[in-house]
Amino acid sequence: MLVASNRGPLSFVHGEDGGLTGRRGGGGLVSAFTSVGSEAHALWVCCALGDADRQAAGAAPRGRLDLAGHDTAGLQVRMLADADGIDAFTFGRAYNAVANSTLWFLHHLLYATATAPNFDTPFHREWDSFVSYNGAFAAALAEDAAEGAKVLVQDYHLTLTPQQLRERRPDLRIAHFSHTPWAPVDYFRLLPEDIAREVLLGVLGADHAGFLAPRWVEAFLDCCEQVLGADVDRRACTVTYGGRTTRVAVHALGIDPAELRQRAQRPDVATKEQALRAQVGSCKVVARVDRTELSKNITRGLLAYRELLRRHPEWRGRVVHVAGAYPSRHDLPEYREYTAHVLRLAAEIDDEFGEPGWSPLLISVEDDFARSLATYRVADVLLVNPVRDGMNLVAKEGPSLSDQSCALVLSTEAGAAHELADHALMVNPYDVTGTAEALHRALSMPAEERRERARGLVAAACALPPQRWFAEQVDALDA
Repeated sequence: MLVASNRGPLSFVHGEDGGLTGRRGGGGLVSAFTSVGSEAHALWVCCALGDADRQAAGAAPRGRLDLAGHDTAGLQVRMLADADGIDAFTFGRAYNAVANSTLWFLHHLLYATATAPNFDTPFHREWDSFVSYNGAFAAALAEDAAEGAKVLVQDYHLTLTPQQLRERRPDLRIAHFSHTPWAPVDYFRLLPEDIAREVLLGVLGADHAGFLAPRWVEAFLDCCEQVLGADVDRRACTVTYGGRTTRVAVHALGIDPAELRQRAQRPDVATKEQALRAQVGSCKVVARVDRTELSKNITRGLLAYRELLRRHPEWRGRVVHVAGAYPSRHDLPEYREYTAHVLRLAAEIDDEFGEPGWSPLLISVEDDFARSLATYRVADVLLVNPVRDGMNLVAKEGPSLSDQSCALVLSTEAGAAHELADHALMVNPYDVTGTAEALHRALSMPAEERRERARGLVAAACALPPQRWFAEQVDALDA
């Protein structure tokens, strides 16, 4: 068994002495694969993301971090870098210019189409780097895979890898999983026709293609049918093109409640929670935990909170918005500008409503996982209002850790809406007034209704832990 993803289970930083320090990554994929990978003698193929990673990969035999003495939690890990054809220049073009500035924008519907995108000559050079980057993964997987091995390719960074790997090793059983939404067909057609076809054919190189929610499956099937002219069987959920058939399915992703709660019991979380409770006092807490990612819709969340205080002045002095807006993709100017806009808006809210003894807003823009968990613990209301999201595990993590049986205000455009809609207060992410009223309703909710909704949220959040999500993909390749 092999897993391929852009980011691996281990990353490196340079210490003050110039040496390398390895840090284990988090997230559902790491916990899921760690739980089965060591038993299955599995190999994880990932990419060096920075200079420290490239140094570590270059010093390891064939990039094998486990053979170089690094703590890989029992996993075999191969990190691709310069020797594999992914130097810093190729990675930068593939990762920033295509994966994050094109495919991410496409699937999250983020383009301001009056001015972008522009698929010109520079873009096609960047696309060539993306093809090379995916090809390096395909070559490494083909080299390391045993006869008939299972290969699970993860996410939009590696959209082309399944087909490239299929051409090299037709004996392999290949799955691809998209952690993002999939663009509806009319929006998908923003891509040049040849590249749109290449994207679809890349995924269809897999025997099995997985998505987080039914609506993303439907969008993918529409694109295959209308852009490629493929034969789509919606009852069987298959796509047949060029003599090959790919099965398509939903694999929703939940949380591991035991692991999350265990992490939340550590002293660093307790310290952060104590500090937050001292700051908010007896006030109710509207919480959010997000990266400053354009799709997360932090600015409209702040506007909704401001409108709550304007429309319902009875909450002034009685509620605090505790927001984690952690840095994301600051290599891209759009993200730097977005973070600055978030901070300006937060300052305006504080200037308008702040008074001695009460600050309406506590915002942090530092990457602080312990504070995130502490924020969940103190939340009375959790606001999750993305303009579009593959799943959004925050909507599942928060209710599972809240000490107050928190209410959830959730965007209809989050992938998690499919599972949580019956227990959350659903909002149109563009409707600022509607979101403000949902916050008011959540803050005013009777205790018994809050507890009943919270029980439903927690049950749904824990129904599909990462280990089961991963196992379903493996089983699909055996079917």
